[in-house]
Amino acid sequence: MKILLVIDQFDADNNGTTMTARRLADTLVKHGHEVFVVSTGKPAPNKFVVREIYMLPMARRIIHSQGMVIAHADREVLRQAIGQVDVVHFVMPFYLSAAGLEIARELNVPCTAAFHVQPENITYTLHMGRSRWINKGIYYFFREFFYNYFSHIHCPSEFIARQLRENGYTARLHVISNGVDSDFVYRKLPKPKEYEGKFVILMIGRLSNEKRQDVLIRAVNQSAYREKIQLILAGQGPKYKALKKLGRQLKNPPVIRFFSHEELLDVIAVSDLYVHAADAEIEAISCIEAFSGGLVPVIANSPKSATPQFALCDESLFEAGNSRDLATRIDYWITHEQRRRKMEIVYSEHGKQYSLDACVRQMEDMFETAIEEKRQEQRVLVREERANG
Repeated sequence: MKILLVIDQFDADNNGTTMTARRLADTLVKHGHEVFVVSTGKPAPNKFVVREIYMLPMARRIIHSQGMVIAHADREVLRQAIGQVDVVHFVMPFYLSAAGLEIARELNVPCTAAFHVQPENITYTLHMGRSRWINKGIYYFFREFFYNYFSHIHCPSEFIARQLRENGYTARLHVISNGVDSDFVYRKLPKPKEYEGKFVILMIGRLSNEKRQDVLIRAVNQSAYREKIQLILAGQGPKYKALKKLGRQLKNPPVIRFFSHEELLDVIAVSDLYVHAADAEIEAISCIEAFSGGLVPVIANSPKSATPQFALCDESLFEAGNSRDLATRIDYWITHEQRRRKMEIVYSEHGKQYSLDACVRQMEDMFETAIEEKRQEQRVLVREERANG
């Protein structure tokens, strides 16, 4: 197949959606497909470049702080790219994709879409994340002006598929994990000198309001083992300064920075526990990566998050937003080291079902279904024209 991915940002590995799209593209190529991309950034083979949309400086800073850009809808570039492929997959529901969808329909090119932008990702940034009506309004807006035009939508979790059904989405929803690279396997390394004698707790994710790293910092401060805990917050985002300031209350100042893929593998290998405190999450591939790499997770049991699905025992869940409850869970896993070692193996085995290769095979099935349906639709139109001609 010739497959086109339309995404606002593709070059930088600084947010989950971009990293997911890059892994999808790389794996599709390994499976023998030809992959094209329309996105912002630098020119590259099989890539059609569009510029970033103009925004006021403050809005631009907010978007960039989340590790994202919004692309300009260059219709000439989109038409050139869409005209030479078998199927188009739209990753984001913004200006670029909306224009691309219109052109794909005009050219009768089959297309699919992914649902990666949870309304809470937007509203938490604006400090309105708990507003049920605003979040429902965004679901409505996305549905009416974009997703209603698709027969096939990729959902990274059953949770987000359920949210779409509850908000009136009628397309066929393909629940397929974004998948985990094969190098996230059970692996342990000796702790570097700066972490020797410490219990290392890791959380991976964008430093933003809905991820709730603040709950984890407060929990560490409330732990009976606060003196020996070393916290690592792997990520970047607008909350960096606030989290750095909050972390000053800890005995051991937290490490807060972005880690490359290779660095992250080593960080997982020297850590003792993984915490995912987010209030809102479509899948949390970082959590799967962590437990696939041999870390027991402790996950916020939030009704707006898909991540609780990964918990294999009650001790891997805590009440969302409750730092005291999280501290209790942390203390449990520190105290019960033997059980933690055993559950590390169980979780790592559990992670094998989220193999990237297997997940991309399912994405290929979705693309092939969309292509075949478009062919059947064209055959019906030809028969009708002949019958009426």
